[in-house]
Amino acid sequence: MQKLLAVMFLLALMAGCTSTPTKPAETPKPQPKPAEALTARSAFQKCYISARSWAQDARPYRLESSTNADSNGRDGKSAIWRASFASAMQHGTKPYTWSSAEGVNPGIEDSYNPNNASTQAFDIAFLKVDSDKAFEVAQQHGGSKILDKAQDTPVLYILEWNRVENILLWHVIYGSREAPKIKIAVNASTGDFLRVEKS
Repeated sequence: MQKLLAVMFLLALMAGCTSTPTKPAETPKPQPKPAEALTARSAFQKCYISARSWAQDARPYRLESSTNADSNGRDGKSAIWRASFASAMQHGTKPYTWSSAEGVNPGIEDSYNPNNASTQAFDIAFLKVDSDKAFEVAQQHGGSKILDKAQDTPVLYILEWNRVENILLWHVIYGSREAPKIKIAVNASTGDFLRVEKS
C-alpha cells in the first residue's frame, strides 16, 4: 500500500513538472490620454505663476491660442496657449507657453518699451470673460455659419488691450491669422459683441 501511494505521489509530482505553465493574463496596453484642452484663463494662470518668478511686476500684454492635431479651438479651449508678459523692473518682455504635452515653458526675453502699442500691458482684473464665452458670442455673430459650412475650420483666440477704445478685447478668428474667414471682436470685460473686424 505504501508503494502504491509512493508511486501515485511520484506520478503526480512528475505530471506537475511536465505540464506547461499557465501564461499570466495579458494586461491591456494603456490607451494614450486625449490631450488636455484648457480655456484661456486656466492656461493663463499657469503661465502667470511662472512669469511672476521671472519678475514680480510681470503684467500680461497678449494671450493667444494655437491649434494642433489635438485641438482645433472649439468651445474656447486649446491645447496650446502663449501668454506674453512685460516687466518695467526688468525692462523686458517674456513669453510663456502652456501646452498639454509639455506644461509651461518660458520663451526668450526681449527688451520692453512701455510706449509700444503692441506691448500695452493690462491689469488681469479686466479679464472677466473667458475664451469659452467669447466663442459663444462669436458663434452668434457669424461664427456658426462658418463652422456649418466647414466643420474642420480652426478657431483661434487673441486677447490684447485696445488703446483706442481703452478696453480689453478678444479677437476670435475663424481660419488662419493671415487669411481669416471671419474675425470677431468681443469685449473681454463685459462679454459684449463689438464688431466683425476687417481682415
